[in-house]
Amino acid sequence: MSDGAPLVAPDLVLPAEVLAEMRSRLPQVAERTVDAIISEVPSYAGALSGPMGAKIRNAVQLALGGFISLAARTREAPRTPTAPAVEGAYQLGRGEARAGRSMEALLAAYRIGARASWREMSAAAVSGGIEAETLGDFAGLVFAYIDELSASSAAGHSDELATSGRVRRRLLEQLGGLLLAGAPKEQAIAAAERVEWPWPETLTAVVVPDSQRRAVLGVVSPATLQPAEDLTGLEDRALLLVPDVAGARRTTLVRALADRDAVVGPARPTLEVRASYDRAARALALGLAPVGDESLLDTEEHLGELVLHADPVALADLRARALAPLADVRADTAEKLRDTLRAWLLHQGRREAVAAALFCHPQTVRYRMGRLRELYGDALDDPRTVLELTLALA
Repeated sequence: MSDGAPLVAPDLVLPAEVLAEMRSRLPQVAERTVDAIISEVPSYAGALSGPMGAKIRNAVQLALGGFISLAARTREAPRTPTAPAVEGAYQLGRGEARAGRSMEALLAAYRIGARASWREMSAAAVSGGIEAETLGDFAGLVFAYIDELSASSAAGHSDELATSGRVRRRLLEQLGGLLLAGAPKEQAIAAAERVEWPWPETLTAVVVPDSQRRAVLGVVSPATLQPAEDLTGLEDRALLLVPDVAGARRTTLVRALADRDAVVGPARPTLEVRASYDRAARALALGLAPVGDESLLDTEEHLGELVLHADPVALADLRARALAPLADVRADTAEKLRDTLRAWLLHQGRREAVAAALFCHPQTVRYRMGRLRELYGDALDDPRTVLELTLALA
């Protein structure tokens, strides 16, 4: 917990009318602060309703009230956070650990809450005529106070984990291992009940660099599992099993992980999560590249490549058979014919489109397709041959 050290801005004196205005705005500031946390920290999206939500809202109001009391002190009075505010922050940290939320999520809530509350309080200060220099001191006091409370919450979170969290974390790791191993349903459900893990409809495998694991845990559900065992192909990477992000929720997950070098598998029924992990691992092994400018690799954007490379040996055999008519053609000519055939297949035989794709004259396309028809004969009109050539040239 806090050591009660004085905060910055010892010479700051706010007019009584400004302090009164801030007190009058406390409920509004608290509500907007909570709304900002809900909007920007996914872990809290469903947490701020019911009894736990009421506790968190009360903690926000207590913290803001403590700050007003702090700001009202005179130059002679030491500027240290009030005991109730510090104790409230400490207990909040312990409660968040018991709820399974990471310290990263709580600190993110503090950062966003500080930004939102500062926006409201500074507006009150400016409307009260506070000068720029005084406003700067006020800002220093606001953020030093938030740092003090977040440190107290971090201590509470750490203390709770030290006393009760380790056992639960180990049981959750074991549960993740059971699900990946395809354990019988009864065994998996019993393990989930033992650790009070809410059974989701689906799980989605997310692979992230070890360096990003803690940050990612701050933006996904606190019920996310982290299997402890080492898995082949995941050196220097961590596997997370994220609950219930199927459908529209997947878009939110992908957006949150856009710059995290993550690989996201498909959502699968909880007992079938191994299939999600296998697809993510296969995408990594194939070295597939992200779509667009982001670093995230979404396996849903690469289904064609994943299907195509599911059996590399079969693909090699298919390629050899489909392209056998070109085997005796000179290498440079064969390459041009393959490019032409690929474009012809993709553009469904439209000569102008094929020529544009190859940056050549339509007559060149006509000549090459004539050569290919000499080599393939009527097979180019056979749907099965067209399918095999499309796969072979993909």
